[in-house]
Amino acid sequence: MNVIIFLAIGAVAGWLAGTLMKGGGFGLIGNIVVGVIGAVLGGFLFGLLGISAGGLIGSIVTATVGAAVLLFVVKIIKK
Repeated sequence: MNVIIFLAIGAVAGWLAGTLMKGGGFGLIGNIVVGVIGAVLGGFLFGLLGISAGGLIGSIVTATVGAAVLLFVVKIIKK
């Protein structure tokens, strides 16, 4: 059951990050991939900053921030 929740958070975070970064959605699988990688990146960044976000909303925020950073870096590298 935790895997399903993790993938759902990844999908929501990927979609939110795509919307925030003006890239739109990436489809269900793309959103999950961006969100999951973003969750790892966001957890790392929040850890460096000493920020702790708990609960479902905190997990979505952390994953969304990480996914937005990921999309920003990819956009810079593409140029």
